[in-house]
Amino acid sequence: FSDADTHRPTEATQAAPCCGFPAAMMTYNIDVGYLEGLLRGYRAGILNSTDYANLTQCETIDDMKMHLSSTDYGNFLQNEPSPISTTTLAQKTTEKLVEEFNFLRMQAVEPLATFLDYITYGYMIDNIILVLTGTSHNRSSEELLEKCHPLGLFDSMATLCVTQSTSELYRTVLVDTPLGPYFGDCISLEDLDEVNIEIIRNTLYKAYLEDFHAFCMKVGGETAEVMGDILKLEADRRAINITVNSLDTDLDLKSREKLYPTIGLLYPEGTSRLIKATDLDAVRSAIDAFPDYRGLLSEGYDDDKTIEDQFFELEVNLNRLAFEQQFHYGMYYAFVKLKEQEIRNIVWIGECISQDQRGRINQYVPIF
Repeated sequence: FSDADTHRPTEATQAAPCCGFPAAMMTYNIDVGYLEGLLRGYRAGILNSTDYANLTQCETIDDMKMHLSSTDYGNFLQNEPSPISTTTLAQKTTEKLVEEFNFLRMQAVEPLATFLDYITYGYMIDNIILVLTGTSHNRSSEELLEKCHPLGLFDSMATLCVTQSTSELYRTVLVDTPLGPYFGDCISLEDLDEVNIEIIRNTLYKAYLEDFHAFCMKVGGETAEVMGDILKLEADRRAINITVNSLDTDLDLKSREKLYPTIGLLYPEGTSRLIKATDLDAVRSAIDAFPDYRGLLSEGYDDDKTIEDQFFELEVNLNRLAFEQQFHYGMYYAFVKLKEQEIRNIVWIGECISQDQRGRINQYVPIF
């Protein structure tokens, strides 16, 4: 054979690089291969069933500290004096999550960078509502800002404490934040009382989920598939919770309808039934046609589990499955949510130990 014959591609070698995959998969690792490697390393450090079995055997939170030091948490509590409180436990585990997330965020390029920004918008909404609620109850701004989630902080947070109306809140604070475009339907709410603050929360979340969903669909591919399922679950959770929580309030049906996200498994058939629900039985019948949610409000299904706990289990399952696929951004969102659940589990076990409620210590949501 001549040299030309040696290097001439055959039909087989010409087809091999594509292998039927979209072109994006071939270039994916150029920009985010390193970050995905880091992320999967972080995911490997999430506590497993053996770790939880050991934690539930601990006698004190100091014993928990000793076991956690042998995991990826390391010596994160080494400078904390004994006895360690569950508040400290929550704070330090959250700091660990924020540190890992911010490292990923600083290395990210577009469109992953924007995707990671979207993850923080939910925490911004929670922080805004926390500050507004606290201010209406005359809490100090320093105390409120300490309780804010680090992933949702922004420069003008402190200004929230002096706003008196929704229009002033938008004009002086939110217009310059990523949440500004979500605030359109709230401007007419002049009084920042408890009902209006909840309406603001749900209106912002509705706009946020719809916007995040649209962005993920624009990214396309596996990201659209994985995040589509995750965001649909979150939208359905909010629709069901809004309905249940508004049953005994003055919120009229038309106002309730405006708070439902226009995505999710329940939309539009399920939400059209939820709009008309006036009691729990009506809510049960509205979601009964959806197998994933059928048992949520069933009487006697599991008296120890709240509807929130059952949604956490559904969420953990979807987030766990996100790591079974490649070439998508959904695993970054899934990692944050799984770590959040891990923090809730650790704090729950710590609370049960400190309050001597060992009969309830196993009521956490297992992850791996």
